[in-house]
Amino acid sequence: MLSPAGRDLLPSQPPSGGWGDMLRILAGVLPDTPSIVVLDELPWISEQDETFDGHLQVAWDRLLSRKPVLLLLLGSDLHMMQRFTEYDRPFHGRATNMVLGPFHLAETAAVTGLTGADAIDAHLITGGLPGICLEWSPGARPLDFLRAEIANKTSALFTVPEQSVASEFPAPDTARRVLEAVGGAGGRTFSNIAAAAGDRGGPVSSGTLSPLLHRLVDEKRILAVDKPLSTKPSKLTQYRIADSDLRLYLAILRDVQQLALRDRTVAARATLDARWSSWRGTAVEPLIRDALAIAAGSGQLPWTDTWEVGGWWNRQANPEIDLVGADRAPIASRIAFAGSVKWQAGPFDRHHLDELRRQAPMIAGFEPGRSGLVVVSRSGVDIPAGSADLIWGPDDIVRAWSA
Repeated sequence: MLSPAGRDLLPSQPPSGGWGDMLRILAGVLPDTPSIVVLDELPWISEQDETFDGHLQVAWDRLLSRKPVLLLLLGSDLHMMQRFTEYDRPFHGRATNMVLGPFHLAETAAVTGLTGADAIDAHLITGGLPGICLEWSPGARPLDFLRAEIANKTSALFTVPEQSVASEFPAPDTARRVLEAVGGAGGRTFSNIAAAAGDRGGPVSSGTLSPLLHRLVDEKRILAVDKPLSTKPSKLTQYRIADSDLRLYLAILRDVQQLALRDRTVAARATLDARWSSWRGTAVEPLIRDALAIAAGSGQLPWTDTWEVGGWWNRQANPEIDLVGADRAPIASRIAFAGSVKWQAGPFDRHHLDELRRQAPMIAGFEPGRSGLVVVSRSGVDIPAGSADLIWGPDDIVRAWSA
């Protein structure tokens, strides 16, 4: 708890009466001028003391609300924070919920002093988290930043995602194995996750895995769900880590950190260099889809009724179409465009264009000659003029977030 005045009047040790006495003491030392009180880790406090919610409600109604005070209640568990103000809880009707997200891409670019592809890399590395972004020396190239941070064993690049996993999953239970299966083992489908998260007894059972995935997606919001976007319903589902910084940690940086802690810096950098490009090529796709959706919503794309941008794949995951634009999701009434992302070295060329033209008609609702083709490339294009309806590069992606 923080108070702008009278801090010395607060006891150094918790009162014997617990939170009820502590909140009454706090109310007594608050000034008659505007002040701010911050209670952090609210979910943890509530778990430790089941009576805390009631004590806070009483203290607010009888004491704190009579003062010119702004009470900020913070916690990273979104589900528990939302529950705190629901109708069956003591603090119902006494607070306004607000989700404070990370920096978006344009804000990350501004903080790191980078543009274009480098800004996108920085956002994938940091996830837009201020604690990591503020360690970035403005203008530092992404790989240079990563290689330098390897030598810093207490870097926020390691500690922030590590603490996030430890706080959400303090014991190495099945939920944590599922998270690591998605982020580290690369499991995206239900069956792959079940196998990767299993033990000597075999894959995780459907009855166990289904509610766990629901919890990780809807309550914890650590996982995100992707479904094929087309005019036909599909039961296919893929899972991914929602935050790119945690995704990078589980896929690469956790192994890099273990090597660095053993003073094997050369091996740590070699591991990073070997995995970075491939990881980045996949991790950038959700960011590009979001950028296209933002641009479509603000009328910057040739298709005026496009509100959703996703991907498409069949049961064999062959092919996988990176970009699909439609009027709604997950079942569209019209497909506006299909597209491909080329984020590796070298331009998007005629071979990639031919592949896109061949695969796009497999999407239910895609109409050749009416539905458009979109190309997004990190390193430019080498295709005939007019062969794609929209061509985007890194600057276009960053610009979409700046509009």
